[in-house]
Amino acid sequence: MSSARNVVTAAGARHTSGRPHGQGDRPVAAARSGQPGYLQPTGSTRTLERGLDGGSVRRSVLPGGLRVVTERIPGVRSASVGIWVSVGSRDEQPAVAGAAHYLEHLLFKGTVRRSSIGISEEIDAVGGELNAFTAKEHTCFYAHVLDDDLPLAVDLVSDVVFNAVCAERDMETERSVVLEEIAMRGDDPEDLLQEAFCEALLGSHPLGRSVLGTEQSITAMTRGALYGFYRRRYVLPKMVLAVAGNVEHSAVLRLARKALGDRLAGDSAPAAPRAGKIRVPRGPGLVLHTDDTEQAHLMLGVRALDRHDDRRFTLGVLNAALGGGMSSRLFQEVREQRGLAYQVYSSVASYADTGSLCFYAGCQPDRLGEVAGVIRDVLAKVAAEGLSAAEVARGKGQLRGGLVLGLEDTSSRMSRIGKSELNYADHLTVEQTLGCVEAVTEEDVATLARQLLRRPMAVSVVGPYGHRDDLPAAVHEMIG
Repeated sequence: MSSARNVVTAAGARHTSGRPHGQGDRPVAAARSGQPGYLQPTGSTRTLERGLDGGSVRRSVLPGGLRVVTERIPGVRSASVGIWVSVGSRDEQPAVAGAAHYLEHLLFKGTVRRSSIGISEEIDAVGGELNAFTAKEHTCFYAHVLDDDLPLAVDLVSDVVFNAVCAERDMETERSVVLEEIAMRGDDPEDLLQEAFCEALLGSHPLGRSVLGTEQSITAMTRGALYGFYRRRYVLPKMVLAVAGNVEHSAVLRLARKALGDRLAGDSAPAAPRAGKIRVPRGPGLVLHTDDTEQAHLMLGVRALDRHDDRRFTLGVLNAALGGGMSSRLFQEVREQRGLAYQVYSSVASYADTGSLCFYAGCQPDRLGEVAGVIRDVLAKVAAEGLSAAEVARGKGQLRGGLVLGLEDTSSRMSRIGKSELNYADHLTVEQTLGCVEAVTEEDVATLARQLLRRPMAVSVVGPYGHRDDLPAAVHEMIG
């Protein structure tokens, strides 16, 4: 069980009318799979993809608003099952900050049918995996088993999600575990840095808060508050059951109906994906965590694209070329040419209504100013001149390879179809996604770089600095 960072990949699609944000009539606009999942009639099934090898992706909408999405993968002997819930840390009020992650722990402590040890024994008896993770906009409970054990996996995951007891004694046990996890976060400078960056960029908005919550919010949370959050939020219209592997769609539907029983009733429709309607305020710009570390850890970045923006493929190429590998601009300038840092990279996060493009480096504390200055100069040059044709080509190659190689197992396939349905109510084939990446041009990248890299910067630092005034001038100069 773990929290998860929201890192964007070149997958999924968005349903809007009119032209896309920035790429004109590009493949993204033409690659829709058809009717979005939240508009599909209850009781119907749609085939979203059919492969030459006999594989297929299908979606059904069951009574009560639950969507079931499956990917049949011929030739494998495993199956992965996930229940995706459109509930994450951004849905929490400050008084229950960390509730979604707390629940992720608590739901495994026992159901009306199974004890905690019973849950563990059943999944261990078939050599499977049962786990969960929490992110800022969703939570996923999943199992990975042999294909013959698919009925057990669907039943176990459904039982945990829908029938948890959430007993007071179990809540107290898990409270201690969550508090330990919060304490452990402070021992990992990169985790602490990431959270500090979110705070610097997004401030008091729920997206700027830690998925884990705080020691104060977890300590004060009552069983009534947590159980109420569970019952109000974990509802079928906000859920997707995703299954990938050696499976048949009709068999998965039978298993879902058996596991959920009377819950599959009523005329509720699936919830539409989160949309970009909330204005996110700016954060403080600079957050310092004083820590007696051997290295100084620096993260800086800008507001970027929400996940519904079709330019996300262009952003993926820009990100890969700037800091995605050993040939990237930042790696070459900071490490290879100057030897200023061992690790340097960039990353992208995307949410329903905002996103970020950020850059990390770890270095000796007395080199922090020089590292910040080099990164600043690299970004300014790319904003002014764009990237070379070779850099854009390498960035596209990284995205293509990462996408295809990342789908070599049923767990990854399940995650792809589940997250895509939850976030977009749509499905792009791998070929369509690769086409969207290939359509990105040097001009697209240069235009987006000019727009993003000239935005106000947010900066976070973890290291042996007692006060923000102790930070080098180059760090302060980066703050917008």
